[in-house]
Parts: sequence; C-alpha cells; structure tokens
Amino acid sequence: MRFEGTDKYVATDDLRVAVNASIALERPLLIKGEPGTGKTQLAFEVAKALNAPLITWHIKSTTKAQQGLYEYDAVTRLRDSQLGDERVKDVRNYIKKGKLWEAFTSDARPILLLDEIDKADIEFPNDLLLELDRMEFFVYETGETIKAKIRPAVMITSNNEKELPDAFLRRCFFHYIKFPERETMQQIIDVHYPNIKPKLVSEALSIFYQLRDTPGLKKKPSTSELLDWLKLLMVEDISPETLRERDPGKLIPPLHGALLKNEQDVHLFERLAFLARRERT
Repeated sequence: MRFEGTDKYVATDDLRVAVNASIALERPLLIKGEPGTGKTQLAFEVAKALNAPLITWHIKSTTKAQQGLYEYDAVTRLRDSQLGDERVKDVRNYIKKGKLWEAFTSDARPILLLDEIDKADIEFPNDLLLELDRMEFFVYETGETIKAKIRPAVMITSNNEKELPDAFLRRCFFHYIKFPERETMQQIIDVHYPNIKPKLVSEALSIFYQLRDTPGLKKKPSTSELLDWLKLLMVEDISPETLRERDPGKLIPPLHGALLKNEQDVHLFERLAFLARRERT
C-alpha cells in the first residue's frame, strides 16, 4: 500500500512520504495544519488511491473513547424486559458497535480517520492508547475480545486547540501540513478549476497572499476559502483588470466575505483604507 496522490488532491512530496511512512510503521499518522489545508480530505483521498474502505469518526467535545469501541444500551434492555420482549435474552441486541469495532472487523484493510481529536476531553487520546497499540479490546457484557483482522491504517487530524499527551504523541508518526506556497496553490487551483482564466488566478493569488501577510489579521484566509472566492469571482464574472485596478483606498477585495470571516479583520482593513486615503490627501 503506497500513496502517490490523486488527480483531485495535490500532495507534496513530504506529505506522501509521511503517509507511506505511517503505513509502513503501522503507526497512526497525526496530521496538523491550519484549518482548510486539506487534513480531513487527505484521508478520503488516501482511501480512494489505495482502494480501501474509509471509516470516519468525527470527534466532538462530548465524544468519549468508549463510543469508539461500543456502547451498551442498558436502559432499553431494562424497558424491553419489563415488556417481555424476547430480545433481552441476547445482550448483543443492545450493543452498538463503534468505529474501532467496525475497523477491526473489516474484511479489507481500512483507513480509519479520527477527525479533530483535539476537540475531545484531554484524557480522550490516552483512553485509546491500549486499543490503538494492541488493535484489540474486551467487551465485558459478552466476554469476547475484538481483535483486528487486518491492522487498519489510522489517520488522526488536529487543529491544535489543545495539546495532546506525550504518551499518545510517542505512538504516532507526525506531519504538519505547511500552508501551500504560491506554486503549489496554483496546482491546487488547476485541479479544482481547470478552465479558469490564468490572469484572474494571478491577480487573485497576489491579493490573497497580501491579505494573509497583513499584520494583525486575526484569521488568515485558508485554501478552501480561496477556492470559494475564486468560484464567486467566476460566477460574478469579475475580470482580472477589475482586481488589478481596484481602488487602493478601499483595500478590501470584492466579495471579501469569502475570505474575511470576522468583523475584527474587516474593521482592520477599513482602518488601513482610511489611513491610505489620508496619506493620499
């Protein structure tokens, strides 16, 4: 199993090396990077490229590690016993399999994605150490051990909202997706919009990277936001000349709502525009 990228996902050399290294080592691949740099999408593309089933577990602040293994519905079983339901005789009827159980019992080697692990409680990663190490867990209600038929390729994403425990990090292969440079960004745009005007892309990229380099910006626009902005520019038929010749006193580009996502950043550019107009007068 080797990942070489896909026709819909531009993977840099170091990212391909990281994916293949984690598969070879049979270690979870921990992926960090700015929001919108394609961390989650990577798992989908790896599964597609390797023709492997993808099992996704989207982590929330309320998610518990046990949910990834299984959940036992004792309340429903008690209610059914009061109603005389025959199902109560088999406890398996009240066990809901989690994503790890699903991955461990897959007939083909799956890609298991734990998406945004940093959203969960700080103890969440530690609670999965043993299961991810040994690729097995015990079901107390039935007395059986669920052991992986084929070791899944585990991919874990994090937005760095909180630090992950050292014991967990030690068991992962780590890769940070750096924000794409202009050349790589051009390749990404070509994949998504093969028929876009080159001059429009050139002007849009210049504005985009100027925005990202603006001191004091609270949230820098991401790759996905650039793609949304380019789509709007094409829909509204904004010409490259319009982007190039925009009033420098305005500073904020047309359709900026696709790029700037909070009022502080909009006010920042309004203040910069005001200062620019004062200097010209």
